[in-house]
Amino acid sequence: MSAGTGAPLAGGVHGPGHLRALTAVVLDTLEAAARTRGGPLPAGGPDEVARRTTALAAPVLPEEGIGAEAALADLVRAVAEGAADPADPACVAHLHCPPLAVAAAAELAGAALNPSMDSWDQAPAAGVIEELTTAALARLVHPEAPAPDALITSGGTESNLVALLLARERAEPGPLRVVTGANAHHSVHRAAWMLGLPAPAIVACHDGRIDPAALDRTLAGLGGGPVLVVATAGTTDEGRIDPLPEIARIAERYGAELHVDAAYGGPLLFSERLAPRLAGLDRAVSVTLDLHKLGWQPVAAGVLAVADTARLAPLSLRADYLNADDDTEAGLPDLLGRSVRTTRRPDALKMAVTFRALGRRGLSELVEHCVTTAEEFGRAVDARPALRRRPGAIGISTVLFRPVVADEREAEAGDAVVAEVRRTLLMDGRAVLGRAVAEDGDGRRRLWLKATLLHPAAASADLLPLLDLVTEAAERAAAAEDGNSRSAAGGTGAPAAERLSP
Repeated sequence: MSAGTGAPLAGGVHGPGHLRALTAVVLDTLEAAARTRGGPLPAGGPDEVARRTTALAAPVLPEEGIGAEAALADLVRAVAEGAADPADPACVAHLHCPPLAVAAAAELAGAALNPSMDSWDQAPAAGVIEELTTAALARLVHPEAPAPDALITSGGTESNLVALLLARERAEPGPLRVVTGANAHHSVHRAAWMLGLPAPAIVACHDGRIDPAALDRTLAGLGGGPVLVVATAGTTDEGRIDPLPEIARIAERYGAELHVDAAYGGPLLFSERLAPRLAGLDRAVSVTLDLHKLGWQPVAAGVLAVADTARLAPLSLRADYLNADDDTEAGLPDLLGRSVRTTRRPDALKMAVTFRALGRRGLSELVEHCVTTAEEFGRAVDARPALRRRPGAIGISTVLFRPVVADEREAEAGDAVVAEVRRTLLMDGRAVLGRAVAEDGDGRRRLWLKATLLHPAAASADLLPLLDLVTEAAERAAAAEDGNSRSAAGGTGAPAAERLSP
């Protein structure tokens, strides 16, 4: 269908005019939908969300189209009214950030121009932007390395996969053995499986961090051969940072290489005050970053930094239609070896726009705000007699806590109260809290509510109502459980099927 038959294009001279009108529809719909939703999550749970979404979105492929404006209004409304909105201070379950407006605007430009980052003739200037961006990030991670480099990836999972792939290709004689903590992200195990490597050796953790003595014993027990130690700087459940300097020293003593999954914690490098928490990171041969977490980028915005650009050589690939030898010799940049993917979005554009707009100082202020807000939130939990925070320091910007009424019950019953509090708030659309099983002060593993604070503007005062919601929901959940117990024993408690609502 041509542009003149009702399907105008986004690019070219006339594209911005077409986009301007359609973007107005999108923005108006987003604003109205956020007011209609009225909270961080749609109320009613999965069945109700599916019903409302289907009513607006189906049929997705009608025989006759309904037009661009109507389709946008219906489907954007459906997605927005049914969204988990990370811009709401009560949406704190995951490493799911509210993107900055400047980054989202840059994303629109990238989508309209649609460069494909696999050959120079598809992305002449976008390739330069990516090179500038990766050079800046590589130098941030490895400031003293002679030739650091970085790749743009789809996120932490792909970065970890490529890190293990590069280590496998360097391993002589193979096979490569991967050693990682019990706290490692599941993508490390999946990457080993996808690459045909032995299952990773698991190192015990203490307080959510790799135990250096346990790592030493594990490496000694492997008896030599190529080894990649994978440490974590910012665990998903607790925000813990492994003792990187000690891990680096132990790895070097055994001739092992070190990769650090800093998907969460990596942006601490923007802050001079917080960067020391990542001491030892620059001793890793490769580092995962993920700027759609503590970087406020729209998905996807992953990075893999390496200490030496030569380590990327195994990714080199020749496809005559993309990077013919004579074209490369004539000076056309070779982009194909910059990823395990072929077609790629210009994700570096939104990063570059954000970096240039805010500068390192501006980014530092946002990172420090989230860390400070988490510390203040933790103190607010400590001040509530009805709530208890997990003992120990705050993990970057992650706070684990649970209702005291849960502690007053046997282990399984107490954990059930915690789980019910979270589900009740989700079903009512009032709060999006995460869940994590973590070690308590007595060494027992318990279920906790998890608040991952990535909002760069929300103050601790904006989060205090969340504690009120949790307290109220916990009292109701505990009362319902007590009633169910009495009913099971022949009493007249509340029926088990009753759904709680704070």
